[in-house]
Amino acid sequence: MKFVWNIPNVLTLLRFFSVPIFIYLLLQPDLNSRIIAFSLFALASITDLVDGYIARRFKQETELGKFMDPLADKALVTAAFLTFIFLSAQVQLWMVLIIIGRDMMITAMRWLAVRKNVVLRTSVFGKVKTAFQMFSITMILVSFLIISHKERGAINAVYESARAAGQGAYEVATENMLRFFSGPHVESVSYELASFVPYYLMLLTTVMTVISGLRYLVTNYKLMLPPYAKVTPRDNPAPDNAAGDDGN
Repeated sequence: MKFVWNIPNVLTLLRFFSVPIFIYLLLQPDLNSRIIAFSLFALASITDLVDGYIARRFKQETELGKFMDPLADKALVTAAFLTFIFLSAQVQLWMVLIIIGRDMMITAMRWLAVRKNVVLRTSVFGKVKTAFQMFSITMILVSFLIISHKERGAINAVYESARAAGQGAYEVATENMLRFFSGPHVESVSYELASFVPYYLMLLTTVMTVISGLRYLVTNYKLMLPPYAKVTPRDNPAPDNAAGDDGN
C-alpha cells in the first residue's frame, strides 16, 4: 500500500505525531500543560471526523488511509489510558490491558480481513463503545483540570493506602460516591467528584470493551477459519458397492 499525500492521510499522520506530545504534556504537573494536552486530544478527535468526511466528500479514500485511520485513533486512545495509569490510582492496570488487548485483536482481524479480501463486519455497539471511550478520556482529562496536582496526589494516596490495607479500588470508589451523594461535602465538589468518577468511567469502558470484543468474535468467526478447498464431484463416481462406503 503506497502512501498518498492528500489531506485525509496527512491529518491521520498528524494524529500519530501528536501522541508523544500529548503524553509529555499530560505528565507535566502544571495546569497550562494539562490544558494544552486536553486541547490537543480534542483537536485530534476532531480531525478524526474531518479527515473521514473529506475523504468521502472529495473521493480521496485510499486503502492505506482506511488501514491507518483506526490505527491512529487506537494509538491516541492507548497513549491516554497508559498515561492515566501513572497519573491516577483509580485507573487499574487490568482495565487498560483489556482495552489494549481488544484493540490488538481487532487490528489483527482487520489485517486478516485485508489478506483474505473480505469485509470485517462491524456493529452499532462498536461505535457506541468508541464514543463512550472518547467521552471517558475527555472527562478524566477534565478531572485533571478541575483539581490541582496536589489534590490529585491526595486522592491517589487514599486509594494506595486502601490497597495496602487489602481494600480494592471498587470499594474505595463506591465509598467516595456514597459519601458524595449523602453529604455534607467536606471537600470541594470538584475534588469529591474526581475521587470516584474516573474509576467508574474506566469500569464502564472496560465492560463495554469486553462486550464489543465478544461481538466482533461472534460476527466474524469465519474470518479465523482456515481456507477450505472447494469439493467438486468426480467425473466417474464409484458405484454404490465400491470400497470406501459412507457407513459412518
